[in-house]
Amino acid sequence: MSTAAALHSACLEYGFFYLDISKYVDPKEPEELTRLAREFFALPEEEKYKIALRNEDGARGYARLKENVTNGLADNHEGVDFYRPVEFPDRTKPLWGTNQWPSIPGFREKYEAWVEKMKKLGLAVMEAMATGLGMTPEEWEDLKSQVSNSFWVMRMIGYPPLPNDYQGFSCGAHKDYGCLTFLYADPTPGALEVFLERPGHLVQTAPDIPPSENVEQFGVWIKADPIPGCVVCNIGEMWEIWTNGLYKSTLHRVVHRSSNYRVSIPFFFEPNFDAFIKALPAALRLQDGEPKKPGKRAIEERKYEPVVYGQFLLSKVANNFDTNGVKSRYT
Repeated sequence: MSTAAALHSACLEYGFFYLDISKYVDPKEPEELTRLAREFFALPEEEKYKIALRNEDGARGYARLKENVTNGLADNHEGVDFYRPVEFPDRTKPLWGTNQWPSIPGFREKYEAWVEKMKKLGLAVMEAMATGLGMTPEEWEDLKSQVSNSFWVMRMIGYPPLPNDYQGFSCGAHKDYGCLTFLYADPTPGALEVFLERPGHLVQTAPDIPPSENVEQFGVWIKADPIPGCVVCNIGEMWEIWTNGLYKSTLHRVVHRSSNYRVSIPFFFEPNFDAFIKALPAALRLQDGEPKKPGKRAIEERKYEPVVYGQFLLSKVANNFDTNGVKSRYT
């Protein structure tokens, strides 16, 4: 119960938290994934481009340096994207192609093992969050059914040092679309930044956001440096809908100015593709101020329109493509 309460508090206050997984996975396992990623990124460009996004559905595969764009600016990173396999794949349909795996020995086997562990971790964290929200067992089973066939996404990302005169970012400020992000990154400090709204600290939301959206807010950018044995977790926009705005998906970005080549491996535990996402009764009860009465009808005004996750995702991805490449939402 203390874990559930801590998660609830972190989601209310920050939308980000650290999760100690040292007793769940051998620390050597993600280190090996990082080694394999470095081996891939060190290959000649023509070798990496054998699994380019353009070979498939435009979402699964390799994106070269600066091919990803956030808020109109090229991101200074390269990466490979993998999605949950689908029945009857069709590379002409967005998101509906086949994953492209590097030919490095052991790569696919070890990364697929990581996917399975992160999927189990996702369900465990979801259950703890359900407890923190005060959901009944029946309500948790309903929520569980919305993520039991998660349309997960996994990336491996390589970040060279950001040039001092570069106008973009390693990865521009953004929010994640879905449910839960589990980020494993190498020990590089000072790269991942999280925006926190804080009275008394007047700053711009982010210099890389277009002028129409670049409004001043009270807040600060803070570092979210790696902690040994932990993954950095954050919640996506689906949790905003599920909680009627009680939880917020937080802006984050990557500014990598160290001299090394940084590697991160985020796993995105998402809802089912056909999941119908709407405000949860438990969240509405909390907003009514009466969490002790699960049978009481919630009267809190619903602030978010329900969405079908797959349609929401497709609408986002449709805006992530332009003639210069694929716009990114990941860290």
